[in-house]
Amino acid sequence: MQRAWQGWTASQRHVVLASYLGWALDAFDYFLLVFVIKDVAGEFATSITSVSLAVMLTLGLRPLGAFVFGRLADRYGRRPILMLDVALYSLFGFATAFAPNLTVFLAIRALFGVAMGGEWGIGASLTMETVPPHARGFVSGILQSGYPSGYLLASIAFALLYPMIGWRGLFMVGILPSLLIFYIRSKVPESPAFKKEYAASVTTLGVLARHWKLALYAILLMTAFNFFSHGTQDLYPTFLLKQRHLGHGTVGTIAIVYNIGAILGGLAFSSLSQLFGRRRAIVAAALLAIPAIWLWAFSPTAVMLGLGAFLVQFCVQGAWGVIPAHLNELSPPEARGAFPGTVYQLGNFIASSNLTLQTWYAAQHGNDFSIPQAFVAAAAGLVIVLLVWFGREAKDADMASNAPAVRATS
Repeated sequence: MQRAWQGWTASQRHVVLASYLGWALDAFDYFLLVFVIKDVAGEFATSITSVSLAVMLTLGLRPLGAFVFGRLADRYGRRPILMLDVALYSLFGFATAFAPNLTVFLAIRALFGVAMGGEWGIGASLTMETVPPHARGFVSGILQSGYPSGYLLASIAFALLYPMIGWRGLFMVGILPSLLIFYIRSKVPESPAFKKEYAASVTTLGVLARHWKLALYAILLMTAFNFFSHGTQDLYPTFLLKQRHLGHGTVGTIAIVYNIGAILGGLAFSSLSQLFGRRRAIVAAALLAIPAIWLWAFSPTAVMLGLGAFLVQFCVQGAWGVIPAHLNELSPPEARGAFPGTVYQLGNFIASSNLTLQTWYAAQHGNDFSIPQAFVAAAAGLVIVLLVWFGREAKDADMASNAPAVRATS
């Protein structure tokens, strides 16, 4: 059997690297905030729950970005719109550092959410339409590992730079992802599946209407997935700082450990999905996450919390690692630039209240963050198992052209 990394052209390698970096650096700008929520609240003399609205706005506006940038990518090509999107999310990440008050801060993070929403769908479609079919599972894990890679970079920045430059300085670093534009411009080709004259005659809303059952299923699935990931990621640093009273260096170290687990899990389960199928790999990862929740949320020591966090993120991002391939294979080919990103981010929109709900519950129960985190993680994992097991799969669909996808299996 041909190995996943064999038979690639130089252009295919550049596409994978650029799409991975695009998502990693996007996530880096996003996750900087989860480490400094407490600091921002102190700076603006407000509550943690109020600042958490920034996360809700970022997640809530990502569907708008996915739709707008995805439609532009279907009309004008993946490559130029990916460059535009990288420029915008870098600019808004940098601008966050200069917010004079909470209102402006929230507005900037909302605009960042629009830009952030566009990257995943475009990068995923460009990658899956370009790489060899036998490599999709492995590449799916590489692409999705960009998310925990960005979280890992934010963890390192927080652990090393925060004492010197503070929360505003961390966001200033957010301008660096804009350098990726030069790499995309010089090395990354357009998707072989993109046909400008054909794309001009297709409307994304028309595609969604024709495939409404698939769209509804995908939105429900991505809602559960986003509760699974954001329910286990966004509040965790605050939980470690505020409830467990761990130091900034310890929290940064634990975050580094669990993001390494996330990257390894994404690569492992996505590779297994190429052998055993997308649905089996997702279900296995989601089920394995559930027993690790107690260790992750209720352990008495920092070491055990770190171990639990490693295991949970290995499984959570293990399930996520299959999603770029799975969603793109299921998507209608004539709107692959917009469909995967739009349904993904609509699920994100529904789940965007996660952090606010978790912090609200904790505030009502003596700042106990363990219970809402554990409940959301377990519930989301079980819902994913049910939706995926009784759902559809289109592994090995033809994605090198705008031809109809292979018939989905149940």
